[in-house]
Amino acid sequence: MRKEEVTHFRRIHKIYVTGNDVPDPIENFNQLVSDYGVSSVILENIHKLGYAAPTPIQMQALPLLLHNRQILACAPTGSGKTAAFLIPVIHNLKGPEKGGIRAVIIAPTRELVKQIYSFCVQLADSTNLRTLIIEDVNSAKKKPKFLKKHDILISTPNRLIYMLQEDPPIISLHRVQWLIVDECDKLFEVGKQGFRDQLAVIYKACDSADVKRAMFSATFSHDVEEWCKMTFDSLVSVSIGTKNTAVSTIKQELLFVGCEGGKLLALRNLINEGFMPPVMIFVQSKERAQELYSELVFENIRIDVIHSDLPQEKRDNVVKNFINGKIWVLICTELMGRGIDFKGVNLVINYDFPPTAISYIHRIGRTGRAGEEGRAVTYFTTDDIENLRSIAQVMKNAGCQVPDYIMKLKKGPKKNKSEPVRPIKRQKISTVPKYEIQKESKKRKLIQDSIKKKLKKR
Repeated sequence: MRKEEVTHFRRIHKIYVTGNDVPDPIENFNQLVSDYGVSSVILENIHKLGYAAPTPIQMQALPLLLHNRQILACAPTGSGKTAAFLIPVIHNLKGPEKGGIRAVIIAPTRELVKQIYSFCVQLADSTNLRTLIIEDVNSAKKKPKFLKKHDILISTPNRLIYMLQEDPPIISLHRVQWLIVDECDKLFEVGKQGFRDQLAVIYKACDSADVKRAMFSATFSHDVEEWCKMTFDSLVSVSIGTKNTAVSTIKQELLFVGCEGGKLLALRNLINEGFMPPVMIFVQSKERAQELYSELVFENIRIDVIHSDLPQEKRDNVVKNFINGKIWVLICTELMGRGIDFKGVNLVINYDFPPTAISYIHRIGRTGRAGEEGRAVTYFTTDDIENLRSIAQVMKNAGCQVPDYIMKLKKGPKKNKSEPVRPIKRQKISTVPKYEIQKESKKRKLIQDSIKKKLKKR
């Protein structure tokens, strides 16, 4: 393509790039074979996975990574980012080698790690490349030679850091040629849950002179961009569409419910009116997830709950049952808001208002994936008014109708980026009226005080 044709092509596909000597985007997957020498085996695997044509992020990220460029890529949820980094890695590694791991892919949750692993195995079918996730660190510790028999490692930062910091280290990353970080903005979050320092340790351990690095996410983070500019050589940034916005295939709605009790009423009304599963319901904490589950478990719907306190085996079974349709409604925390690709989620309900616009984008991104239509409903109370405008702006940017009065609300106070976002303290999820709960609490206290007095008299 001529320069003006490339510019026009990027414009119509909303591909935005910054950097020097950026290769032209591809128009079809056959160009991978003709222009970059990608094997017909990989091309066949791409088609088996249902890809007929490259998505916008694949159009530009694939040529960049096949040119061994270091990139920061931002594209909407469900836009094919995983294939955009796996295809170049699989092509570049060619086939199996002895001596240790040659590609490392980092993701923030074990659920996302398993999803990437499954996708990688399918894309690498018939290449003989060996892909590994560490299910049991203690088992891996007993079999260090086993790790050397694999080419690609997919892991959470915590697990990999543990193996690197053992004495002696359980794993070596000296031969790593590719370091890919998925959902990188999550890994750069500050506070107790942040992985920035851990990522620095992993980055340092991948000390091969020719290691290539790439960062992918659905949302844009200034901190990530600045870190990449300081760390990467000849960085190229790629973004698809407007930064930090939701895809236009999601019908987004805001529903004022007044108070906490109004949420439960609205949710029960939705259930009674009928809905099309699968449905994901997001709450702000593990405790509230269990509370809501206890309220809905007898509603004659197939419902379950998932959060980080559950054993991994239980979490795996819940995910499996949700994918297979055995579970219609899944109550979850932010754990499931990142990267997980559940096919055909029809509805996302934000039972608790998202703490940030970024969180909102990732939550509702579980629906409306890969061009399919989806629906997202967000409940808000008087306590959430302060943060309402930021979510409304995301909706407006995606082409959704937003009432004028919401857009005229004052912006919430600027938050200190060095501090984690603190969730709103909310009333317990319960159908029992608040005064009844207080009455019962006083009654229990009186009983306890009476028992203490009797014990003292003895």
